[in-house]
Amino acid sequence: MTIEETRRDTRRSTGVVRPDEDQPLGSIGSRMRDGVGSWLKSPALDFYGLIVIGTLLISLGLMMVLSSSAVLNISRGNSGFAGLFRQGTFAALGLVLLIVAALLPPAFYRKAAWPLLALGLALQCLVFVPGLGWAVDGNQNWIRIAGQTLQPSEFLKLALAVWLGALLATKRPLLHKPGHLLFPLVPGVLAALGLVMAGHDLGTMMIMALLVAGAVWVSGVPRRWFLAAGVAGLVAVIGLTVTSANRMARIGNWIHGICEGDSCYQSDQGLMGLAEGGWWGKGPGQSAQKWGRLPAAEDDYIFAIIGEELGLIGTLGVLLLFTVLALILFRMITRIDDHFMQITIAGISAWLLGQAFVNMMVVTGMLPVIGVPLPFISSGGSALLASMAALGVLISFARREPGAPEAISARMASVRSSVGVLPAPRDAAPSSARRTARSKPSSATTKATGSSKRHTAAQSGSNTKSAQSTKNTKNTKSTKGAQRSRSSAASGTSRSSARSSTSAARRSPSSRRTR
Repeated sequence: MTIEETRRDTRRSTGVVRPDEDQPLGSIGSRMRDGVGSWLKSPALDFYGLIVIGTLLISLGLMMVLSSSAVLNISRGNSGFAGLFRQGTFAALGLVLLIVAALLPPAFYRKAAWPLLALGLALQCLVFVPGLGWAVDGNQNWIRIAGQTLQPSEFLKLALAVWLGALLATKRPLLHKPGHLLFPLVPGVLAALGLVMAGHDLGTMMIMALLVAGAVWVSGVPRRWFLAAGVAGLVAVIGLTVTSANRMARIGNWIHGICEGDSCYQSDQGLMGLAEGGWWGKGPGQSAQKWGRLPAAEDDYIFAIIGEELGLIGTLGVLLLFTVLALILFRMITRIDDHFMQITIAGISAWLLGQAFVNMMVVTGMLPVIGVPLPFISSGGSALLASMAALGVLISFARREPGAPEAISARMASVRSSVGVLPAPRDAAPSSARRTARSKPSSATTKATGSSKRHTAAQSGSNTKSAQSTKNTKNTKSTKGAQRSRSSAASGTSRSSARSSTSAARRSPSSRRTR
């Protein structure tokens, strides 16, 4: 090939592109779709999803409680971190409850449903004991012990959800019969809701009514009975609202937008905080409403502080977290075959998600003011403890989904194998010694090299000698073969003579005696 042809082939080869050079990393889009698809189909998705969503919500809550309470705590002569320390203590206690609840099997909750409801009702009755009950803003719904307040209705929600799951799962084949539907379901629900309403806490009672509605709907109650119960509940709520001047004023302010005095002060300040946040917010800790302008900034209206400091993006992020939580809980209901777990998950879902969306709608002005906290985020020990315990129950159920135990065990085994470290040998030389050994071979190494060379030479000599001995052996074998052939011929002659003499001896009697 001439030089000109070589140059022409070189110019032609530069324009050739191999098929895999367009995408040296492969099809990233298809790989991501396959990865996300396999991840969404994982049996352990709900288990890990609940842990991640719960961690994000609780962490956000601790950060926002610190931000919204620091200024007022400093003005009262306390530490700016007092709110964080208090909420962090409840979060630590809630983590213990969450782990214990997650480790307990679902069978335990089904057996303990009636005792849990009885305990919840007994705690709720304590709010009416003189000297023990505590009223806040006209609601007799707290108990005060050793300077610490506790809201029993938060724990009654969880007990009611578990009790409804156990009761409706047992009576599921008989729910079309009015007698089995009314007793003991209606007395138990009326007792729980009635005790809460006796303390004038309409917001908490409405959230518990949502809990009951979610559990009853998933249990398979006939629609006509469900619709009748819904109409009766709506009439009761309207009656309770009309008979209270405070509640009627709130609804009137929400409908007409005309407020007398400062009756709209809290809602107006909340909307102002959301508006001042804009798209990206003022930044963490930069809220102006928390300087005493917004009542309950760290409690019921903490969502307004999120909007002011983190902006619209922050509020949409919170909404996204609760939406993902809703999708996970819906997936759990459709995947689990046990009716008790299905109904209990439905009740807890209606409680947590319903309360979250009601709180956000109140802050944004889409509902009249109702005093309910934002789950996992608002300040308050009772609400956080009850929410984390409910999350532990959900995690316990997620561990029992079809295929989830095997997937979780396999993941744990892979994590343990990936973090395992092999110990170094005891007689391993230090790094400096190893570098010295590599750079300067020792005398022993030199001797070993020389001996290996001598051994190689000796081995090659022995190989030569073995080849010569092999040739000599072959020659010797051929000579011996010729000798054997001559000796065999001679031996054949001797054998024939021996046979003739033997036959002669057998014929003579004397030879037999001799033998």
